[in-house]
Amino acid sequence: MKISTNLMFERATTQMTSSQTNLAKSQAQLAQGKQIINPSDAPDQASTVQRLKSILSRQDSYQAALSSVQTRLQGEDSTLQSVSNLLIRAKEVAVQANNDTLSSENRKALGVELQGLRDQMLSLANSKDSSGNYLFAGSRSTLPPFVSNAGASPQYVGDQTRMNVMVGENRSMQINRSGTDVFTPVNRSLDNGKTEGVGFFTALDDLIKAINTPERSALLSSVPGSNSAMTQHAKMQRGLGELDDMLQGLTSAQASIGSGLKGIDQQQSVIEDTVLNIKTTLSSVEDLDYTKAITKMNQQMMALEAAQSSFAKISQLSLFNFIK
Repeated sequence: MKISTNLMFERATTQMTSSQTNLAKSQAQLAQGKQIINPSDAPDQASTVQRLKSILSRQDSYQAALSSVQTRLQGEDSTLQSVSNLLIRAKEVAVQANNDTLSSENRKALGVELQGLRDQMLSLANSKDSSGNYLFAGSRSTLPPFVSNAGASPQYVGDQTRMNVMVGENRSMQINRSGTDVFTPVNRSLDNGKTEGVGFFTALDDLIKAINTPERSALLSSVPGSNSAMTQHAKMQRGLGELDDMLQGLTSAQASIGSGLKGIDQQQSVIEDTVLNIKTTLSSVEDLDYTKAITKMNQQMMALEAAQSSFAKISQLSLFNFIK
């Protein structure tokens, strides 16, 4: 079999081109620190890298959702702590006002204080978050949840819709809360033995009215057993009991929020562990081993230099040189 000069040139050119291509690929890998420069270089690895990056992207969205829920719950927790402090003070004022020895002026002063406490609680009930949404309106977060009509006690006008956001592959968390979950209505016993639900602020306003009833102590002393006087006394006692119910409802809401905040901390730890594991796997698939890559590039450079050197010598061969 005869090997033509042209064939030798073609083979030498192909070998050098291949060596140069491999060397260029190695240089690109070293420059970017990645094993895969183009998906076509390793389709299976490229697919794995894309899948892992997609999972990482979802973890980022879960972390953003957790941060949003955490900010919301912290705002709710701070608000409810303030309401709790106000309710405790309202209970103290109501106990003082229930003393039969108080003068009308002193009782009126206590009624004024209790009215101020009630107004502060109403303001807190209509609190907004950092985005301008009402905290306790359910899904109607753009409208105040507690509204007074025609001078009546404030009533809840939000809804009971509970919205959840995904904070993990198989986990969601509630991001809103209705006003009645926090400012819970109280069950009031009626004369006929039945009970009815009375709104949080209606119960407070009824207590304030009882405290502000004039001459309560005079009625008690001048007309023993008077139905009018005893009715007001019963209203005071009822109001004190309803304050305890309100505090209990508020405590339950705070416990729920605290549980949610604890769940956020746990889920954040889960996501951090997941991200670490994925990044470790991704690094093993995608990142370049510099020691091996440099060794490989040096070998490719030597192979290219050898091909160039041999081609230079072969290209000078001819029959006339052989005859000489």
